[in-house]
Amino acid sequence: MDLSVKPHTAELISTAILDWYDENGRKSLPWQQERTAYKVWLSEVMLQQTQVATVIPYFEAFIDRFPTIEALAKAHIDEVLHLWTGLGYYARARNLHKCAQTITENYQGKFPEDQAALEALPGIGRSTAAAIIAQTFDKPAAILDGNVKRLLARLHCVPGWPGQSQTLKALWQLAEHYTPPTRCQAYTQAVMDMGAMVCTRRNPKCDLCPIEKWCAARSTASQHDFPNSKPKKTNPVRQSILFVLQTPDGNCLLLQRPPTGIWGGLWSLPDASETEGLLDALPHKYDAEKLEHKFSHFTLEAEIRICHLNKDQLRKLEQNIREERHRWYNPQQPDSIGLPGPIHKLLHR
Repeated sequence: MDLSVKPHTAELISTAILDWYDENGRKSLPWQQERTAYKVWLSEVMLQQTQVATVIPYFEAFIDRFPTIEALAKAHIDEVLHLWTGLGYYARARNLHKCAQTITENYQGKFPEDQAALEALPGIGRSTAAAIIAQTFDKPAAILDGNVKRLLARLHCVPGWPGQSQTLKALWQLAEHYTPPTRCQAYTQAVMDMGAMVCTRRNPKCDLCPIEKWCAARSTASQHDFPNSKPKKTNPVRQSILFVLQTPDGNCLLLQRPPTGIWGGLWSLPDASETEGLLDALPHKYDAEKLEHKFSHFTLEAEIRICHLNKDQLRKLEQNIREERHRWYNPQQPDSIGLPGPIHKLLHR
C-alpha cells in the first residue's frame, strides 16, 4: 500500500458499512427505480461535481424526454444541451450524447459489462465505469467519487490532495481493498451515501458513523484536515463585452459557440470580436450592466451592452447574419436550445 497506509480487514469495514446502509441508506432515488444501465450511467454523469438534490429534476426531465439510450442517440445536440442548461460542465452533456450514439451503433444499445470497454467510451472514466458494473450488474467494482475519497482519506489519514497521483493511487488501492465480492450494488451506493450523509465535508456526523472506531482522523480529531485541499492558485480574469441585440418584438441575437472549449456548442451572446461586421448596424446608445461568472480555471467579467434595435438597424443587421450559427431567440417564447446558465438567467430576467 502506497504512503505507508495499512488497511483494516476488508470484511470488517464492508460489513459495518452495509449494515448501516440497510438501516439508513438511500433506496428511493429515481435512478434506483426499475434500475437499468442507462439510468445508472445517466445519474453517474450528472452527479459528477453536482449534488443529488440538484440532479434529481434534471434526471427526471431527461428520462421523460429520452426514456431510452436510443432516443438520446437520435436527439439533436441542441435539445440535449437545452435540458442540461444550468447543470454546468457542459462537456458532460456533449460526451453523454456521443456515448449514447456509440453504444447504439457499436453495441446495439446495450452497455458492455467489461470495465475496459466502458472506459473507452466518451465521458466514462474509471469510477463511472465501476459504478455502472456494480450498480447494474451487481459485480465487484471499486468506485472512487468525491464522497468515497473523503471517507477513505479520513479513515486512514491519507496525506495529500486526491488530485495528486500518489494520493489518488493510495485511495484507489483502499477502494479496491474494501469492495466486497458480494452485495456490490448495495455497497457502492452505501459508500456514496456515507460520504454524502455522514462523512460530510463540513461537520461530519462521526457519532452516527458505523466505522468510527477504526477512523484515524476521528481518533486524532483531524477530520477537517482530510483530504487535503487542492493547492490554491489565483485564477486569471478575462474581460469581455457581450451584446444583447434586441428587436422591437423582443427577439435577441444569439451565436453558437464552437463545439469545443468554453460553453462548447451552446448558444450565447455575440462578443465584441464576433460583431465586427455588424458594428455599423448597431446603435451608438445602449444600456449596460455587468456579468461575472467563475469557471474552474478563470473568471469571466463581461460588460453587457443592451442595444434596442429599430427597424432600419434590424434590416441592416439581418443582411450580415445569414450564417447558420446565428439565430434569433425570444425569452418569452423560448426555443429548446442549449444556453449557458448565466446567459439564460440574463435573458430571462
